[in-house]
Amino acid sequence: MDSIVDKVPQKTHRRRIFEIVEIAKNDDTSSRIFDVLLITLIVTNVVAIILESVKSIDAEYGYWFDLIDIVSVAIFSIEYIVRIWVCVENEEYRFYNQSNFARRLNYMKSGHAIIDLLAVLPFYLIILFGGVLDLRFLRALRLLRVFKLTRYSQTMSLLFKVIHDNARAFMGAIAILLIVMLIAASGIYMFEHEVQPVAFGSVPAAMWWAFATLTTVGYGDVTPITTGGRVFGAAITVVSIGMVALPAGILASAFSAQLGERQKIYEDLVHKLTVNDGMIDDDEAIELEESRKTLGISELTASKIMMKQYQAVIGHKKKKSCPHCGKSI
Repeated sequence: MDSIVDKVPQKTHRRRIFEIVEIAKNDDTSSRIFDVLLITLIVTNVVAIILESVKSIDAEYGYWFDLIDIVSVAIFSIEYIVRIWVCVENEEYRFYNQSNFARRLNYMKSGHAIIDLLAVLPFYLIILFGGVLDLRFLRALRLLRVFKLTRYSQTMSLLFKVIHDNARAFMGAIAILLIVMLIAASGIYMFEHEVQPVAFGSVPAAMWWAFATLTTVGYGDVTPITTGGRVFGAAITVVSIGMVALPAGILASAFSAQLGERQKIYEDLVHKLTVNDGMIDDDEAIELEESRKTLGISELTASKIMMKQYQAVIGHKKKKSCPHCGKSI
């Protein structure tokens, strides 16, 4: 088992490879080229998988689609192994008293690592078990490769973090939705099962109508025809508006709160860099820009924060007081 890595990162080959495979910094050309090539490969894969579903196109270019798939799986597999190897260089893991093996195991359980595994797993399962099982449906799972792009999108990463942090609230909202759906299916069954035995002949059969109504989709293929059924259906339709809005409201409020927290982190960094002289040198500007991109803050928002902090520093300097606590200097 590997020994504990020092908290201060050393410039080793592993460290350099980690910097390359991670999202590129402003001055890292090699990492930026790697990002562009990988994004291009992912997009090419998704386009090829979509076109492959068209029989006429697949008949003519099937060989090239298979070649793209094989080359992509080889590259994605190498990438997955390399990321597991270099993940111990991540500062997020360096401050935990764990062995490198434990750190790699924690990384393999992370969202990005699971997505990377799912991007190549269908190919190997088909190779290993395709002779004894019909696993053609796994080919559709190759479209999961599009989720590899989330590593390069701060907005998508933020969305996944919001969902992860509020998983209990989302599960509670979904549980309530399922309970109401069961009540709706049972209620409409009582009113409609005699006159529409095919559509509402049982509670499970009525669940299709309940699901379509509660999600406000309302296909119209199955509708109540009795007076009691229509009144009950109207009531369920009104209730469904709140049921659908509940998880959406949780997501919106949590997303807004997370953005606010990230802006506060950026504000604190700007304050830290400007509190002494009110100015930002070149190195500090680079640090702020990298922090802005990491936190997913827009340039306009960052500019407003910096201008607000600059005005605060100038104003408090005139008053000879601290811009942070307001005490006299």
